[in-house]
Amino acid sequence: MAKTKTKFVCQECTYESRKWMGRCPSCQNWNTLVEEMEGNEPKRPGGTVRSVGSNRPQKISDVNTQDEPRMTTKLSELNRVLGGGIVPGSLVLVGGDPGIGKSTLLLQLSTLLAEDEKKVLYISGEESVKQTKMRADRLKAKADTLYVLTETDTSLIDQAVDMVEPDVLIIDSVQTMQTPDISSAPGSVAQVRESTSVFMSMAKSRGISVFVVGHVTKQGSIAGPKMLEHMVDAVLYFEGERHHTFRILRAVKNRFGSTNEIGIFDMNEEGLQEVLNPSEIFLEERSEGVAGATVVASLEGTRPVLVELQALVAPTSYANPRRTATGVDHNRVSLLMAVLEKRVGMLLQNQDAYINVAGGVKLDEPAVDLALATSIASSFRNQVTRTTDVAIGEVGLTGEIRRVSRIQERVKESAKLGFERCIIPEKNMGGWKAPDGMTCVGVGSLEEALDVMLEKRTKTWE
Repeated sequence: MAKTKTKFVCQECTYESRKWMGRCPSCQNWNTLVEEMEGNEPKRPGGTVRSVGSNRPQKISDVNTQDEPRMTTKLSELNRVLGGGIVPGSLVLVGGDPGIGKSTLLLQLSTLLAEDEKKVLYISGEESVKQTKMRADRLKAKADTLYVLTETDTSLIDQAVDMVEPDVLIIDSVQTMQTPDISSAPGSVAQVRESTSVFMSMAKSRGISVFVVGHVTKQGSIAGPKMLEHMVDAVLYFEGERHHTFRILRAVKNRFGSTNEIGIFDMNEEGLQEVLNPSEIFLEERSEGVAGATVVASLEGTRPVLVELQALVAPTSYANPRRTATGVDHNRVSLLMAVLEKRVGMLLQNQDAYINVAGGVKLDEPAVDLALATSIASSFRNQVTRTTDVAIGEVGLTGEIRRVSRIQERVKESAKLGFERCIIPEKNMGGWKAPDGMTCVGVGSLEEALDVMLEKRTKTWE
């Protein structure tokens, strides 16, 4: 059988070459030549035009809009992130740092699906069958409908799928898979793209739900072509600090649900355990009577999560003060410090600032601005905020406190955890009733909010 010919095509200017080059001779861009198969367009027999058949254009008013049947798992956090469960025929890409727990999560998912009499095929290209069995024993996985296989050839995987006929297929990982028609090494751009195309065809033509593990680069993005994320139906990132036990599953793309949901797990010796009330976990080690700490009710999808923002402001010994932020946007910290200096009168230009979100959570919504600014002011003035206060609000460049969304859910979650007072935007007051035992204070400016939250206010700051 003749070997399939390949060519290298520049992704910027479509220049073609028979061999790979680091720099495109046409557009002078680096690392843009990607291997592609030559002449892979399917030929129609006899040159006849293919009939449309059953796949005919329909009026949009006649399209059936019933919800896709989903497979719900015993991992409610995963169901939340996927939009209510696993959609048959979907292709889901799971990415994360090495050792974060991607294989553990998918093997645990496979076990739970097999216990519900779903047929699952787990294919590993990185571990032997015995290694997979050892991990399954550690997770106490016992299921007769869970099949394991060590293979990297996509054609042999296709034969295994025909043999087992699974409901769910797990591929760990796509960077180890290879298509025989392409001569490049596994993990290359061409191999990753073609292998993912094969798995997508399996999912769509046979109605199999496919989960694919993807490696990430040093920058945190999934390795391989960006086209990989466009091809799949959902992209999930498994995040967390390796030295902490908490793991966060976040959706950055989902054709069957919201991309704002997160699932929180706790890693232990028996695998991943769901964290149904993450606010209690993030606040359990909170220290009292220390300046620079403020609690905020952030919204992750439909779930309010209360976390503690910590700030340490100290005089600098350098010409340029340091601004270090963990869990929040570094540029947002600089903006809020400028607002505090200009609108409130704090001299922060000679102060180092270190910001941290307790628990390793990443906050990227503007509703955390007020709590962040309060933490900085509390540390700078060395004044303690009340431990029963929660700050919610967006801070504008003129120092105003702007309205935030879904304030009622945030306040309700705060009251559930025992907080007694919420400092919220003045525009969010009215039209709803606060829970029993909760007092809501509306503020219109940052200076007014600091007057409320910092009980003892000094007139000068040095």
